Amino acid sequence: MPELAEVETVRRLLERRLLSRAIVEAEVAPDEIVLQGRDPAEVRASLVGAHVSGVGRKGKTWWVELDRRPWLFGHLGMGGWIRDVTGMKPGEVRDETRLKEHGSAPLDDHEGRPRFLKLMLTTEDGGRVAMTDGRRLARLWLANSPEEDPKVAALGPDVWLEPWLVEQLATRLSGRSAPIKSLMLDQKLFAGVGNWLADEALYQAGVRPDRAAGSLAVEELQKILASLNEVLRVAIEAEADERRYPPHWLFNYRWGGRRGHDEIEGHPIVRIQVGGRTTAWVPGRQQ
Repeated sequence: MPELAEVETVRRLLERRLLSRAIVEAEVAPDEIVLQGRDPAEVRASLVGAHVSGVGRKGKTWWVELDRRPWLFGHLGMGGWIRDVTGMKPGEVRDETRLKEHGSAPLDDHEGRPRFLKLMLTTEDGGRVAMTDGRRLARLWLANSPEEDPKVAALGPDVWLEPWLVEQLATRLSGRSAPIKSLMLDQKLFAGVGNWLADEALYQAGVRPDRAAGSLAVEELQKILASLNEVLRVAIEAEADERRYPPHWLFNYRWGGRRGHDEIEGHPIVRIQVGGRTTAWVPGRQQ
């Protein structure tokens, strides 16, 4: 997390605030990890004065298209986020979408500036967006286009923009002994899917996450694809705000520890490791 629904929400926010506008200021925080060793002054110079002609996304990677090259690319990592901070005043608290990683801590400091700021863009009409990341797992970089960027080029089909045809997916998974959950986390097969999306889609499709992918019938794969599409549709329409997710979703129960639950609608929740990730599933509903 963030996964496709969260990143698409961020993409739409950037599009609303930046599209067809000039960037008049770019604050780029020095961070050799997030910037991958790039000089923040170089990133700033590539942005200031440029007009935004588009905002794109594939999988969990987003980018800002400019009227010159290179363009800005980004990945939110495990806890990075992008907020609309237009007109924010010190002490102002907005009812904003939060990731679980944010907890309940204030998003801004006492001066009203975003905490853990990595990038702030200001447009000619006063719009302002900020990227933050307290864990420093997000990434920002420059590239000429998605086609020329090796990170984007390595991705498989985007599960929202280029959903699998079930017959093609069945052929691709034929004979595979790896668990279906593991393969759903493979960005070369399901670009954009992460831990919670995979768990939710499998729960709603009634398929256990450790099933060998090659053992799934076409009808089961169709249920998985349909469930994944519906979960994405609802989550994107809710702007990735978990408070607006349906109460029957596993999402509301899947987390462990104090945030988690032992049951969902009377059925025990089991948590196991699949593909190196903690996986929540419900034996009473998934076969």
